[in-house]
Amino acid sequence: MTRVTILIAHLSDPHLGPMPKLGPRDLMGKRLTGYLNWRRRRSIHDMAVLERVVADLRAQKPDHVMMTGDALNIALPAEFSPAADWLKSLGDPHHVSFVPGNHDAYVRSAVPLVSSTFADWMSDDRGGGEYWPYLRERGGIAFIGVNSAVPTAPFLASGRVGDRQLARLGKVLDEARARGLMRVVMIHHPPWRGGATPGRGLRNVRGFEKVIATHGAELIVHGHNHRTHATSIPGPRGPVPIIGVRSASAVPGTTRHLAGYHLYRIEPKGEGWSIEARARGLALGSDDIVDLGPIALKP
Repeated sequence: MTRVTILIAHLSDPHLGPMPKLGPRDLMGKRLTGYLNWRRRRSIHDMAVLERVVADLRAQKPDHVMMTGDALNIALPAEFSPAADWLKSLGDPHHVSFVPGNHDAYVRSAVPLVSSTFADWMSDDRGGGEYWPYLRERGGIAFIGVNSAVPTAPFLASGRVGDRQLARLGKVLDEARARGLMRVVMIHHPPWRGGATPGRGLRNVRGFEKVIATHGAELIVHGHNHRTHATSIPGPRGPVPIIGVRSASAVPGTTRHLAGYHLYRIEPKGEGWSIEARARGLALGSDDIVDLGPIALKP
């Protein structure tokens, strides 16, 4: 296999708007509390800013784009088609990989719509069978999509990766390593202990950490927290970097929370890879999308 330099973009949590027109039956159960929460924070997510973020991302001409969920707000059926159209604006499905977030699978009835609407962006190169986690090989890199999005009770935003998916994840990681691929794991929820506040984290995070400690990966990316954050967890050959990205549409907040995305330049290095990570997005006091500097990978 010829190994070449590849540029990857990562964005997450656009929370696309505006909200569709609602009827009384749309606001049953958890969707009612979700709608009230959306009304409180609707000014946080600016679609004009998101449009500029996407334009800047496309101008970088990445070889692949990762989108780690929360395209939707309360997973109304009418939200899904606009979300698919927006994903198309990032590139064709061969060059864009998607994993859902908790707002995409907000209620149980939304789960089949996630599978049908976003199937082209979650396809497994191997075809057939259950696709979580899926594996997509692009330019010597294995993009491995893990689904942590599960419906939860009101006021909860937690995720879970089931035992069967964790077992398959170990096999997929081993398969990718045997093929000489660099392994990039994509997940919505922060996959380390302490990665989110109670009620918002990955419920079986210890199981995920155990899989990585046993089988390894070269990079893990996530969304959910709406801020830039870098850490690592143990792998069999040393620490595995984990990087969380800010929301692609958020306008208020601190420097780390303002809208943006990440770029990764992956280059072959000996028997492994060199990873250079940089952030692009809004800077405080600016309406432009600018380079925000390097992201230090945590040892």
